Amino acid sequence: MLHTPDRTRDPARRRFAVSRQEGALLAITALWGSTFLIVHLAMEHSGPWFFVGLRFGVAGLLGLVIFHRSVRGMRWRDVGAGAAIGVSIALGYGLQTMGLQTISSSTSAFITALYVPLVPLLQWLVFRRAPRPLTLVGVGLAFVGLLLLAGPDALTVGLGPGEIATLVSTLPIAAEILLIGLFAKSVDVGRVTIVQLLVAGGAGFLAMPIVGEAAPAFSWAWLLPGVGLGVASCVIQLTMNWAQRSVSPTRATIIYAGEPVWAGVIGRIAGDRLPPIAIAGAGLIVAGVIVSELRPAKRRETPPGLG
Repeated sequence: MLHTPDRTRDPARRRFAVSRQEGALLAITALWGSTFLIVHLAMEHSGPWFFVGLRFGVAGLLGLVIFHRSVRGMRWRDVGAGAAIGVSIALGYGLQTMGLQTISSSTSAFITALYVPLVPLLQWLVFRRAPRPLTLVGVGLAFVGLLLLAGPDALTVGLGPGEIATLVSTLPIAAEILLIGLFAKSVDVGRVTIVQLLVAGGAGFLAMPIVGEAAPAFSWAWLLPGVGLGVASCVIQLTMNWAQRSVSPTRATIIYAGEPVWAGVIGRIAGDRLPPIAIAGAGLIVAGVIVSELRPAKRRETPPGLG
């Protein structure tokens, strides 16, 4: 009797199947990519740390409204996890926003994508999980791409302050992904989302006197984007916390690799015109991101008598 193959059990089909959680991450990645241009335009009217404080302060207050019933059961584990993630968010977005004062949204997005190959490297340093050879190849491709994206002067006079700030921001952004993956299964999603967003917003405002940044004059040009991105940030962080309960940091970072592509498309529509060498560099960064997360298919052993 002939049996029809069960394709649902085919490893190749499972590898490319997209779960509900992964679909949600794909959606917020597109939303995330659209924020670069908005922040870049808002920086003409506001300082970076004030804007980060406003953005995540609004996000935190919205999270408090949505999950106010969860606050009563707040545990120290939720507070600690949320505070650690919140500080990483503030540092990552603060430095990235500083960079957007002087570089285009497309350039910022492609440099920010370097956090993806950084995730397995940080796992190596913190959790002693050695990176695979393809990860090192991906890091090399991404580094060459960064040099091309920064321009021909990068090798002689060094990267500009905007590129450097954005490059440094990839470390806390990578740390954020690892921390979310570390705590996701042991904390309450609503509580930790509230804490991390409020901590990120508070840290942004606290950084202002440290860096000598003054509050900007009132303008709808920073208020409306700040409030709008606050709502978007609440949705993004909530989705990440929920989805990464079942999606590993490694698989999540593959999905996040689409972020600079969305940002580049939107920046192109808005008038960003990267030179050919920069486009080649952007392509290498995306290639490095994807290569760093590739996993060669394991060979299936041939059953005895069938070889």
